Amino acid sequence: MAACWTIRGCEGPENNYGHCPHYELGGRCPVDCAFAECTRPTHKVPSDPMLLLDPDIDRSAAVKECCCICEFFLTNGPKL
Repeated sequence: MAACWTIRGCEGPENNYGHCPHYELGGRCPVDCAFAECTRPTHKVPSDPMLLLDPDIDRSAAVKECCCICEFFLTNGPKL
């Protein structure tokens, strides 16, 4: 199973929701993108603000900006 921070929600030809320009261009979906919302039960704002500042987290692995402020990604995501 793929890590949640690698799934955009708009990939593939079977997408019936429209075309995400960020996916088409290979970029990261910003927070205000229609396909960037995370409804997973693991998505949570960090309780420790220092987690947001951790320089060892590979934020480039996230395809959505909202993952970069998610406690699940920050604690379980790839490290540099």
